[in-house]
Amino acid sequence: MKFIIRFLIIALIAFIAIAAFMYWGTYEEGVMAGKVLRISKKGVIFKTYEGKLNLETFGALKGASPIAESFDFSVEGSNKELIKQLEEVALSGERVNLHYKKRYMSFSWRGNTKYFATMVERSKQ
Repeated sequence: MKFIIRFLIIALIAFIAIAAFMYWGTYEEGVMAGKVLRISKKGVIFKTYEGKLNLETFGALKGASPIAESFDFSVEGSNKELIKQLEEVALSGERVNLHYKKRYMSFSWRGNTKYFATMVERSKQ
């Protein structure tokens, strides 16, 4: 009986550690450059902030037309200043550098994607 109780306690601690790692752990950090197409509040039960960044990639040939590619991201609801900045640059159409973190898992109350915007830098062009 003592063995079973110890095993259950160890299993519970391991589960909590793994869940915490999946929730707060960062798999990747980086920067994407482009224009913010939209930032919106979405959801039926859990309202999350979701955005789309238009990446303009150019072909290898000189004078080739840009290929439309987009990057979907989420924003933590508590980061009101970042949400406000993203709304401003979405309306102005400015090119920005979007700093992000990729989490191991997505949770419905946190955002629809694994990518979370952490900072936006306006281009100095």
